[in-house]
Amino acid sequence: MMNRRELLQVLGAAAAVGFGTKAGAAQADPYAAAPPFKGPGAVSLLHMTDCHAQLLPMHFREPSVNLGFGAQQGQWPHLVGSALIKAAGLTPGTREAHAFTCLDFTAAAKRYGKVGGFAHLATLVKQMKASRPGSLLLDGGDTWQGSASALWTRGEDMVQACRLLGVDVMTGHWEFTLGQDRVKELVDGPLKSGGIEFIAHNVKTQDFGDEVFASHVMREINGVPVAIIGQAFPYTPIANPRYLVPDWSFGIREPELQQLVDSVRAKGAQLVVLLSHNGMDVDLKLASRVSGLDAILGGHTHDGVPFGLPVANRGGHTLVCNAGSNGKFLGVLDVQVRNGKAAELKYQLLPVFANLLPADKAMAELIARIRAPFAAKLAEPLAVSEGLLYRRGNFNGSWDQLLCDALMDVQGADIAFSPGFRWGTSLLPGDTITRELLMDQTAITYPNATLTVMTGTQIKEVLEDVADNLFNPDPYYQQGGDMVRVGGLHYRCAPLAAMGSRITDMRLQGRPIEAAKTYKVAGWASVDGAEGEPVWEVVARALRAAKTAAPPKLNKVVVKGEAGNPGIEE
Repeated sequence: MMNRRELLQVLGAAAAVGFGTKAGAAQADPYAAAPPFKGPGAVSLLHMTDCHAQLLPMHFREPSVNLGFGAQQGQWPHLVGSALIKAAGLTPGTREAHAFTCLDFTAAAKRYGKVGGFAHLATLVKQMKASRPGSLLLDGGDTWQGSASALWTRGEDMVQACRLLGVDVMTGHWEFTLGQDRVKELVDGPLKSGGIEFIAHNVKTQDFGDEVFASHVMREINGVPVAIIGQAFPYTPIANPRYLVPDWSFGIREPELQQLVDSVRAKGAQLVVLLSHNGMDVDLKLASRVSGLDAILGGHTHDGVPFGLPVANRGGHTLVCNAGSNGKFLGVLDVQVRNGKAAELKYQLLPVFANLLPADKAMAELIARIRAPFAAKLAEPLAVSEGLLYRRGNFNGSWDQLLCDALMDVQGADIAFSPGFRWGTSLLPGDTITRELLMDQTAITYPNATLTVMTGTQIKEVLEDVADNLFNPDPYYQQGGDMVRVGGLHYRCAPLAAMGSRITDMRLQGRPIEAAKTYKVAGWASVDGAEGEPVWEVVARALRAAKTAAPPKLNKVVVKGEAGNPGIEE
């Protein structure tokens, strides 16, 4: 937890970049950033994460539900909407409030325009690097997955874009779903030749425990020896198919991390940073247990937190930061090193507003070349959305409800499951759902749609397993996804209950689910390699037939203890 002085310091940095300007007023330039440190010992690191292969500007709605319970309730990152506005010191109705929350999303999106886009991000990166000589750009992963072109080029499009963007160091997660051979091919080929280091201290070989990738890099910035340690997503073989990385093992590996921090310190590192894809709750716990890290630049859970959170540990404090998703934000960490130690740290999270940042010419031309072979296929119209389509939220989102409804309709299922993925762009009412926008929700290497006969007991077991992943009180047992989305099924959830007892009152069309009775359950993204038609083809067929997509009626989950929780915006 921050004390009052630390909170005022970070909010002072936020105010310096235009936060809190009233709607309708002459708003401050959000890129007139708080000035970096100057002179000897000044170090700057730029951070992006979880862009999910989004090369073009888009809309992305932040969650209205990001619940924390127990010790996590009311704490970052489990604040949304009005509670986040208040805690961050933002002013409702401003473009920054729009960037960080779901509030009045449709109206604000129309007013402030799209966010992200690599051509606009490139302009901001160049601006920040120009004012911070020697600074490095770090990529927290989930970069080579999330779009049609990334899937069809097997990550090549994003490697090209990141090389031009000037990424210096990266780690990964969804990258591994391209398969270990393809990952090594890209890492050892175009990534390395483009000057990008892929680091992950916690990825080892299954047989002898050897390092698969470099564990860290050492760079000298403005005379300061800086160590950057990589932490890939520790639960990759559980959250994604094991068969894609059969020879590699993962994990948090806290003791090994402590040893590595101590080692780079002994070799002279005066600033030590963890480039993490753990998820923010895991990073907060890790920061309290590992000493010697000055900062953690984190990702995976897509939490756009406006400032860094100082966490106490036996060695002092570690600043924990998380830079959102979809290329929507750029984190800027400025450090003043004195007497061989990080004496001052300033962190800012800058939203990337496409209509405020001119497109970088070279990046725009590269993106056009990348997309040209697929342009006609990407632009194929499927239907017009009559409502807002979004994905984020602990229990459901209108995009996933659309997927579930289509799966049930086409496959004749009683119930449908859709994974609790956090990536995927948002559409405004009246937007045309193109094949590209459908692929933004479904572009994975194991997309097969399935139809399975399951008993009521088995259905409950699935829900209980995912609920424990989301609500386990120990962050080290949370894997960072949201609850599996459901079609047809309604239930109650008690997050604070014991494992196996969180899910009750499961109903289908108002009737209780019977433990021994069987039901036809549609789904997709099985980690077991199940065969079936790609989910995007199933959903595209339903959309073409309908021509319009009415606002999906969300399968409401009744959550015990949600009343008054600042992680939910009514």
